[in-house]
Amino acid sequence: MRDHHDRLARRAYAALGARYPVVVVGVGIAVSVVVAVVSVGVIATFYRPPLADAALVALIAAALTIASVTAAGWRGRGDRAVLTAWKELEHPTPRETVAAWEVATTLTLNQYRHTSGWVNLASIVPAAGSAAWLWNLGWPGFGAVLLAGLIPGLYATVLSYSVGERLVRPVVEEVAAHLPDRFEMTPLGLPLAKRLFLAVPAYTTTSAVLVGGLVGLGLDSSTNDASARLALTVGLSLGVGLLMSMELASLLSESIVRPLRDVRAQLSRIREEDFTARAPVLSGDEFGELAHDFNRMASGLQEREDLREHFGTYVDREIVRLIVAGQMPKEGFEVEVSILFVDVRGFTAFAESAPAAEVVQTLNDLFTEMVPIIEAFGGHVDKFIGDGMMAVFGAPEVQPDHADRAVDAARMIVDTIGLGSSGLRVAAGVNSGRVVAGPIGGAGRLNFSVIGDVVNTAARVEAATRDTGDDLLLTAATRDLLTRPQALVSRGQIPLKGKLLPVEVLAPAPPDDTRAGSAVEPEATDSAAEPHPVPGPQ
Repeated sequence: MRDHHDRLARRAYAALGARYPVVVVGVGIAVSVVVAVVSVGVIATFYRPPLADAALVALIAAALTIASVTAAGWRGRGDRAVLTAWKELEHPTPRETVAAWEVATTLTLNQYRHTSGWVNLASIVPAAGSAAWLWNLGWPGFGAVLLAGLIPGLYATVLSYSVGERLVRPVVEEVAAHLPDRFEMTPLGLPLAKRLFLAVPAYTTTSAVLVGGLVGLGLDSSTNDASARLALTVGLSLGVGLLMSMELASLLSESIVRPLRDVRAQLSRIREEDFTARAPVLSGDEFGELAHDFNRMASGLQEREDLREHFGTYVDREIVRLIVAGQMPKEGFEVEVSILFVDVRGFTAFAESAPAAEVVQTLNDLFTEMVPIIEAFGGHVDKFIGDGMMAVFGAPEVQPDHADRAVDAARMIVDTIGLGSSGLRVAAGVNSGRVVAGPIGGAGRLNFSVIGDVVNTAARVEAATRDTGDDLLLTAATRDLLTRPQALVSRGQIPLKGKLLPVEVLAPAPPDDTRAGSAVEPEATDSAAEPHPVPGPQ
């Protein structure tokens, strides 16, 4: 049944998209209204007012509940806008994904944390006053009805929170699927102990009030002897207790059993040496931490396996594919490319104070994070230079959007390393232009590489990040070759070593920087298209 409900939620989210949050708020309103109306009915059994007066109070309670819950939902529109903006990103960076995940996993909690108190007061106090006035209860009756109304109010809060958290799950699943394996997770969700502290009293006290009302209602049509009262009380207590306990068990099962089951399923894959296993991080509580730690463990195991197989003999997979296919040019040729240089900031100081084994392991870990990003955007690592790396986009296979790929890869690398636990950061520089490419080497050892002033300039641009304070700089030559808009801020003309004239460099603009310029509108280019092989020299 739970899986069926989850499938319905996913289908609704897929069909409605940005309108799906309206459904979540609507379901929360419906749940709260049902609890409010039933509560009025139960309380009315203690006073037996005329049916019309009881119905009027129920109508007032429902209207107040709809208004207050709708207002609470409106207050959460800012967080929902963050998720909508993330969903519209074509290539969200790890930092943007982590921020969206934090919003998604705390969306329901933040809304109830900030609004549940005044929502209950705004709906329960006026409804209790209406009941006291219409049913002629006086001030003592008002106090009694108010106290009795607070108990189902707590129950409605717990129930609607649980339903809302479950309905938001498709959103969390979508964001969690893009989370990096390694990011600093801060538990922001509702802890398990507090969840139990709120849920158990809400269910038990509501059960007691419900049984009391039903017993009073049942005695209207039965004898008042002790045996009848006892039998009716036991029967109703058993039925209500079973019903409420099943609902509570379902709630706790969803919060506790399901995340444990997900982790156990992935553990079975690890036992079979499938180190690509990852558990979905669907909450910001202890179980989210468990899934996050499992993923970091699985990522470490996968990296260790990859390093064991490839360290020391690694050759770029794209180069290998071209060699095997016989498409590797045997002579040099000119081609337009984008060059990316990446350097680890402060690594020399780190290496001087850390043991040699730790230095090597840390550097390998950093490259293990960076190389897959280069490959994912269609580039290839030309060489490792100490604690730096040079990558080429647009050769040995032509990529019409090589500038976009290089800039996107650089942004992703800067974000990924910055979010990691190593405490280190990287700087990147990108330059574009025509180079000489081909297999370079001798004595039986060749390496496909590119040479020319474009390469030297890219290295100097990366070095200039220390002067400008940016994590990423690109040249005007790269900007002019972009086929998709990029928000950029010019750092002006700066002198570069080995260049007679200053070179204009630009940096990605902060999201809130209204001064940022933008690259030209993209031409009809499919960035996901397969790259075209570079022909040999003509």
